[in-house]
Amino acid sequence: MQAWAVLSNHYHFIAQAPENALTLEKLIKQTHSITTIEFNRLDAASGRQVWFNYWDTCITYERSYLARLHYVHHNPVKHGIVENAMDYPYCSYSWFLKNGDEAFQEQVFSQPIDKVNIVDDF
Repeated sequence: MQAWAVLSNHYHFIAQAPENALTLEKLIKQTHSITTIEFNRLDAASGRQVWFNYWDTCITYERSYLARLHYVHHNPVKHGIVENAMDYPYCSYSWFLKNGDEAFQEQVFSQPIDKVNIVDDF
């Protein structure tokens, strides 16, 4: 896992792909199942469907990868949840700032995100 943002109605994550891409589908199904059970328990909403679908993309260009890292780190800001991603505890932004290499952070945050083509109008 390299970046993540979990919001109330969707999530994003960037991770290194497994050698066998079929295991990704299994991971997503298990994640959806486990989190749905827990969300329904917390909300006393037994049987409710929480996740409806998912998309995955194989990122093959370094600039696209860097721009998507930037995009995911700032997703809570994009959706107006917080003004500063550092204030949102359910994304990787603060972890990245504390643990990431400064030169790599600069590379990531210098990438524009306005042209990142991700379905994200929830």
